[in-house]
Amino acid sequence: MAKNVAPDSTRRSEKSRRAIYDAALALVGEVGYPKTTIEGIAARAGVGKQTIYRWWSSKAEVLMEAFLDLGEQAGGESYAIPDTGDLAADLKAVLRATVDELKDPRFEVPSRALAAEGVVNEELGRKFVEKLLEPSLQLYVARLRSAQQAGDVRPEIDPRIALELFVSPLAQRWLQYSGPISYEYTDTLVDYALYGLAPR
Repeated sequence: MAKNVAPDSTRRSEKSRRAIYDAALALVGEVGYPKTTIEGIAARAGVGKQTIYRWWSSKAEVLMEAFLDLGEQAGGESYAIPDTGDLAADLKAVLRATVDELKDPRFEVPSRALAAEGVVNEELGRKFVEKLLEPSLQLYVARLRSAQQAGDVRPEIDPRIALELFVSPLAQRWLQYSGPISYEYTDTLVDYALYGLAPR
């Protein structure tokens, strides 16, 4: 006699959540953030609107979690800054990986949408910085502190300010489409930041 097996609600919920993530990322890529709606995400994912509202309060929150999940699926920890003893080479390597990510449509479209929405949505902006930007920036802080201990960076330098010398120009150029982003560009940022502009 066959046994009746109760449906696994955990598996069903995870399947729905994954479908919602995929739908949110796909829609933002196809129609842009302003035209993406909870209704559209629900229809694309094959779930009811209330399923989404049970877990998230807005499309911004859905997209934020979907984007964080995308980074985890891609193995976000692989972008941890190496410490080979050569600070310039290590910074250039991680910035080149950043260039690759920023040029990947899977990452570029949702991250650009979140960055833009974060400017006008204060709460989302805080979450964007807290969950997406700050963890990455802390990797730079840790690497620069390691370089200070090795005597490669002056001890009085504030790593949190110093990292902006190469991270901020890249972000600005990418957000404003003010010029191409490339390995050559980020390598130059590192050289200018570490060695300055004055004649040696």
